[in-house]
Amino acid sequence: MSKFIKRKIISIPITFLGITFILFSAINILPPQTLATAYSSSDKELTNEEISEIIKKYDLDSSIIKKYSNWLKRTFTGELGYSQTAKMDVLKAVKTYIPATIELTVFSIIPIFLIGNFLGVLSARRKGELVDKIISSVSSFFYSIPSFIIGIFLLLIFYGILGIFEPGRYSAYTDIMISSLSFKKYTGFMIIDSILNADIKVLMDCLKHLFLPAFSIFLGTSAVFIKITRTSVIEELNKDYVRTLRAKGLDEDYIMKKHIKKNILIPQLTVGGLQLIRLLGGVVITETIFDWPGIGSWGVKCALRLDISGVMGFAIVVSALFLIGNLIIDILYSVVDPRIRYE
Repeated sequence: MSKFIKRKIISIPITFLGITFILFSAINILPPQTLATAYSSSDKELTNEEISEIIKKYDLDSSIIKKYSNWLKRTFTGELGYSQTAKMDVLKAVKTYIPATIELTVFSIIPIFLIGNFLGVLSARRKGELVDKIISSVSSFFYSIPSFIIGIFLLLIFYGILGIFEPGRYSAYTDIMISSLSFKKYTGFMIIDSILNADIKVLMDCLKHLFLPAFSIFLGTSAVFIKITRTSVIEELNKDYVRTLRAKGLDEDYIMKKHIKKNILIPQLTVGGLQLIRLLGGVVITETIFDWPGIGSWGVKCALRLDISGVMGFAIVVSALFLIGNLIIDILYSVVDPRIRYE
């Protein structure tokens, strides 16, 4: 186990370097004059003299290896550049946008695990019955629909027709409240900060705005979790050890709770863990549709505006999340299933 962890930890920086080098090389196909904008410390238009100074200072007309090594040195010292899109330093932009993405992820993934597990187990235990057919049909329906269509459809009904849930992270009233001196921003997470400030109105407004994008992600993502849970439970129910336990007179609920649910944790961890990492990396389409100020929507805006520093900063965050997340999932495999041994 320890050898496996060491190998995985060693592989993380190597993989990270490979990902960032490929992206850095693709971006640096652009001419030095265009790349110079990524090294500007403000959003004002650069003069020809300023562009020449930046090219000389950062060796933008040198080889790709030299440029990449210089970029790495600056990155590891926390100098990620200035984001023209966010109008602030990239590091500050990441700190500003990622709390919104984490909030959306948490409020989406919890129902996916809880409700998805319940419906998957129920569908498997009622295999072939009406309940199973309804759950399988509904989950397949939402799985087959693109996420942006689900989001637009929900916006049309709940905002366009009913006028209940607005897009965005909070309303104009809440924006005024959190900008006042009486409201203290402790963490950047609106749900936590509103609780710490004991402001019920801000809390309810944030939850109201959070519901629709979280519900959209739940509908589009839970189908995979339901299907993998159903398939795994059916597979376990047909194994010999279950027949033996039944022959001993053990109750079906006891068998499910004490044996089957433990044995299906591996596929659930695989699917659920990857979905969690994907959500933390920013649900680009959902955040864009619902005007949710998360890291995913920021990354899209950076790409559209050729914000080189912003794109690289977004790539660093997403790559780190995927690599660290996969390491945690692999470690959890051996925790939930003692049969797994990494040598």
